[in-house]
Amino acid sequence: MTRIKQDDLIKSIADALQFISYYHPKDYIQALGAAYEMEQSAAAKDAIAQILFNSRLCAEGHRPICQDTGIAVVFIDVGMDVQWDSQMGLEDMINEGVRRAYLNPDNVLRASVLADPAGARQNTRDNTPAVIHTRIVPGNTVHVKIAAKGGGSENKAKFAALNPSSDLVEWVLKSVTEMGAGWCPPGIMGIGIGGTPEKAMLLAKESLLEPVNIQELIIKSHQGDKLSRPEELRLELYEKINALGVGAQGLGGLTTVVDVKVLDYPTHAASLPVAIIPNCAATRHTHFTLDGSGPAELTPPKLGDWPEVTWSASPESHHVNLDTITQEEIKKWKPGDQLLLSGKLLTGRDAAHKRIVDTLARGEDLPEGVNFKNRFIYYVGPVDAIKGESVGPAGPTTSTRMDKYTETMLAETGLIGMVGKAERGPVAIEAIKKHQAVYLTAVGGAAYLISKAIEKSTVIAYEELGMEAIYEFEVKDMPVTVGVDVHGESVHKTGPEKWSKLIRK
Repeated sequence: MTRIKQDDLIKSIADALQFISYYHPKDYIQALGAAYEMEQSAAAKDAIAQILFNSRLCAEGHRPICQDTGIAVVFIDVGMDVQWDSQMGLEDMINEGVRRAYLNPDNVLRASVLADPAGARQNTRDNTPAVIHTRIVPGNTVHVKIAAKGGGSENKAKFAALNPSSDLVEWVLKSVTEMGAGWCPPGIMGIGIGGTPEKAMLLAKESLLEPVNIQELIIKSHQGDKLSRPEELRLELYEKINALGVGAQGLGGLTTVVDVKVLDYPTHAASLPVAIIPNCAATRHTHFTLDGSGPAELTPPKLGDWPEVTWSASPESHHVNLDTITQEEIKKWKPGDQLLLSGKLLTGRDAAHKRIVDTLARGEDLPEGVNFKNRFIYYVGPVDAIKGESVGPAGPTTSTRMDKYTETMLAETGLIGMVGKAERGPVAIEAIKKHQAVYLTAVGGAAYLISKAIEKSTVIAYEELGMEAIYEFEVKDMPVTVGVDVHGESVHKTGPEKWSKLIRK
């Protein structure tokens, strides 16, 4: 009988969540490095360079890879011969570990979990509770697989109850196309097949915690080794998803996924449940085992494990002064143009947009200091600053969530530009075209790098919203790409179309 102490599990959970906030898994970094070397799309190569450089900065500085530090997901296998030395229940111990991790003053992690999701949506302030999956298994140890999943990738999850005769591959490819780039590629696609609907989703989620090893499977296939059906599907989908040409950040390129994972389970004769869950460029997860000898010891990667990739702005980048920008100037920009923004930049995301639009609908004035006339807004919810930072990691959030507010923002506030992540939908693009505005994209997965361009940060409205408050950033050479120009042309449409054709050739 193994005795596991309460504090050993709590400390291990807390340490693991801190660990994965700033250390990418070694296998993912090396796969992304290989994708960088292979990439031929200049825009995608630049995006991958930013992600890799950001990753190394975070490893060195022990700061979050992404401003969205995720919701904690825990798979815990408890041995039948384990005895707990604890006054707390299992879920309470895990949640205490989460609480300590996210409130760690040396590396504050963003609290994104909201209670009463269909009602008041109040932030729990400590990122609890975690999503916990417990199994009782033979043995005398406790094995934990833990991940921190960001909202952008989780929101792109798909499920279908297919007919047994349906073409599973066709459905997956259609679904990945519909996902767009909001899940922050290049990443990993997890697929669960079989069981019941909730089992398929669980299989897809757990598959993402397995090692990146698609290249080993390719070698195995070339050697003529017999493959299982899930292995065959992994290879087929890896090739066909990358052939879509979505590329890094949806800008068009050779690598959309660095791996595809497939787990299956027996299912009903009348059913073919299939789930897809993507892992974004943050890809945060680790494993550990407790055997009664103390808390888990996590081995950090070595800096030599990172590919020798640095990032600097392209000499062709245009310098933009946000304090003097005019609509005449933005009319010259084309999709794919690289810009370096300097000056004052307002922020706002879901909650702030709703308040602004509701205020305007009532005919009331916006809060003092909130003036969007001839200005740009950045869709971001930053991490709290520490140790003299002006702001913590501050990467973009998924822009499509703001699409329904775009017409009002452009028509009634004088706003002329937006900065966010991934593509815009038809409603937003129509509003951009109508009002001769522009949409710029920053790289999801480069939050710490982006924060280095933010010299000052001031909350100017809705402070009670926490990370969703409106800030004013003073930026210096913040790197962005023109996503949608004043004519409504989108790089997230033209880029993948171009690269899909080139790949097929």
